[in-house]
Amino acid sequence: MSTVNEDEIVVPPLPDPIPQAPRPPKKLKPARKQVKPGDVNKTETVQTGKEYNIWYNKWAGGDREDSYSNKTKSQTRCQIKRDSGLTRANTTGMKYICLFFARGCCPYGWECEYRHTLPDPNEEFPDSSKDCFARDKFADYRDDMGGVGSFNRQNRTLYVGRIKETGTGPETEEVVIRHFREWGTIERIRVLQYRSVAFVTYVSEFHAQFAKEAMACQSLDNDEILNVRWATEDPNPVQKVAEKRRLEDMGREAIKAKMDPKIVDAMRAVRALEEGVTLDDDAMEEDEARDSKRRRIDNGHEDDEEEEEEESVSPPVPVPVTQPTPQPSNGILNADTLESLKYFAEIRKKQGISVGQQKAPPPPSKAGLGLGGYGSDDDDD
Repeated sequence: MSTVNEDEIVVPPLPDPIPQAPRPPKKLKPARKQVKPGDVNKTETVQTGKEYNIWYNKWAGGDREDSYSNKTKSQTRCQIKRDSGLTRANTTGMKYICLFFARGCCPYGWECEYRHTLPDPNEEFPDSSKDCFARDKFADYRDDMGGVGSFNRQNRTLYVGRIKETGTGPETEEVVIRHFREWGTIERIRVLQYRSVAFVTYVSEFHAQFAKEAMACQSLDNDEILNVRWATEDPNPVQKVAEKRRLEDMGREAIKAKMDPKIVDAMRAVRALEEGVTLDDDAMEEDEARDSKRRRIDNGHEDDEEEEEEESVSPPVPVPVTQPTPQPSNGILNADTLESLKYFAEIRKKQGISVGQQKAPPPPSKAGLGLGGYGSDDDDD
C-alpha cells in the first residue's frame, strides 16, 4: 500500500472567511439581566432508563440520547448585540465568559462575576486546559462528542444535526450561516444535503466553544431542535495537512514573538553559515525594518515622555554626529552577519559562557598505583 508524502500534498487556498454579523457594540454599557427569576420553567424529561449513569448524568438503557423525546427546545437565546455589556468581571480581571449568558438565561446582568461578551480570540486565557467558560477539559471526547471537549486537540468545527431542509443546498447553507455567524467569524461551512447535517468551522476555537453552548437545542427557521456537538477529526488527508501546517505556523509565530529579533537574526546567520546558504540582504533589511518599527511602536509612549522631560530640563545642544563608515568585508560574510555574530557572542559572554573557551584537560594524577619505577631500587619511586 503506497503512502502519500505530506510535502507532496497541495493544500488549496481557503475561501474568504464569513465575517461576524451583527457585530457587538464597540462601546459597552452595563450588561442587562437576560431573564428574571422565575421566567424560565425547567421541566424534567421523563426518564425511561433503568440505571443512572453518573458520568453522563442521565439514565441509561432507555430511549436514545438523540431522539426527539429526550430533547426540549430552549426557552431562551442570547443576542450578542443587545445582551453584551460590562459586568464585575471587567473590574476584577476575570477573563472567562458566563455560561448562562451564552445560553441567554443569566439573571445577574452587570452583577455577574463573569464576562458578558464574546471571547476575544487575541486574548489568552489563564489556563489552556479549560474552555472559555472555565470548565475543565478532558483527555478524550465523550462517546457522543458532547460536553466540554478535549485538551489534546484544538477543535474548531461543530457538528449541527436535525436541520429541517425546506429548500436546496445553497438555501440551507445561507440559513445556517445567518444563524451561526453571530458567534464569530466562520472559516468554512459544509452542508450535507438530504442528511440534515452541517459542519461549521470557526476561525477561533473560543468562538466554536461559545457557539456550541449558544445554539444547543435552538432552532433555525423551521422550529426544529438542533443537535450541536463537536465534530470528529476530518478524514480528508488534505485537511489534515492544512491543519498541521496551521498549527506549526502558529507555534512558530508564538516563539518568534517571544524572542529578541537580534537573536533570531544571529541564529539565522549561523544556520545559513552551517548550510552554506547566502542570505538575501533585502530580506534581512525588511525584517530589521519591521522589527525596528515594532519596537518604536511598543516604546513610543515611553520615548515621548522621556523627550518631554529632557526638553523641560535643558535646551537641546547640537552635537556633531559622526556616522561610522561600514567596513568592507573580504570574507564570505557581509557586515550585517558579522555584527549579528558579535552581538550573539556578547550575549553568551554576559551569560558567563566565553566564546572559543575550552576547558583544559585535567592534570594527570600524581597518585599512582603504589608501584615503584621499573628498574629502580629507590623506595621514593
